[in-house]
Amino acid sequence: MPVPWFYWLLLVLALIAVALGSVSMFERYKRSSARKAKAETERLKHEMTGNISHELKTPVASIQGYLETILSHPELPEERKRFFLTRAYSQTRRLSELVADISLITKLEEVPDMFAIEPVNIKVTFNEVLDEMADKISGSNMEINNALPPICIRGNYQLIYAIFRNLVENSLKYAGNEVSARIVYSNPARHVHEFDYSDNGIGLAPEELGKIFERFYRPDSARGKAVGGSGLGLSILRNAVLFHKGEVKAYCVVPHGLGFKFTLKDLR
Repeated sequence: MPVPWFYWLLLVLALIAVALGSVSMFERYKRSSARKAKAETERLKHEMTGNISHELKTPVASIQGYLETILSHPELPEERKRFFLTRAYSQTRRLSELVADISLITKLEEVPDMFAIEPVNIKVTFNEVLDEMADKISGSNMEINNALPPICIRGNYQLIYAIFRNLVENSLKYAGNEVSARIVYSNPARHVHEFDYSDNGIGLAPEELGKIFERFYRPDSARGKAVGGSGLGLSILRNAVLFHKGEVKAYCVVPHGLGFKFTLKDLR
C-alpha cells in the first residue's frame, strides 16, 4: 500500500524543523563559546595587568628609595652616593627589560602579523646572543656549545633571537655557576626544525616543569632571590615557538640539569 503524500510532507517538515533546530543550537553554542572566550581573555588580561603592576612596584620603589636617600643626605660620601646611583641604574635596566618584554608579548598575542618573515641563519643568530651576553656568561664561568648548523629557516629574526636569548638567560639565572650548556639541531621532517637545549645546572623539580612557561612564574629554588629579569622570558619563548607553528616542552636532565626541546616550522 503506497504511503500517503501527507506522510511524506510531515517527514520533510520534521527534517526541516530538526535542521533549523540544529542551526539554532549551533548558533547559540557559538555565541556561548564566544562569550566564554571573551571572558577568559578579559580574565587573562586582568591577571596580567595585576602581575605587571606587582612586578613594576619593586624596581620603582627601589629607584625612588635610592634617589631619595641621596637627595635627603647631601653630606653622604661620594662612594656611598655612587653605590646608590649604581643600584638605581641597575633597577632602571630591570624596568626597561620588563617594559620591552611586555611590549613583545603583547605584540605577539594581539598583532602577530606585524612580525616579518625572512630567512634566519640559526647558527649565526645563536652566536649573536652569545656575543651580546658574553660578559654575563664569563662572569658565571659558564660554557655554551653552539652545535647548530649554519642553515636558514623561514621565520622572524626577532622572535628566534628571543628564543635563544631566553634559553641562555634562564641558565644564567637558575642553573648556578660553572655549568655547561649545549644546543643541538635535527631535521625530522621537511620544513620542520627541532632543537634541544640543555644545561647541567641544579635543574628543576619535575612538578614545576609544567609551570615554568607561565607569566612571572618563579621556580621554588629562586623564590626570594634577586635573579633579575622580567619574569616573562619563558612565556615569550613559548609564544615565539607557537608563532612558528611549533611546540616546546621542558624536561629534567639526568643526573641533574634542565633541558628544552622545541620545534620551529618554516613559515610562508
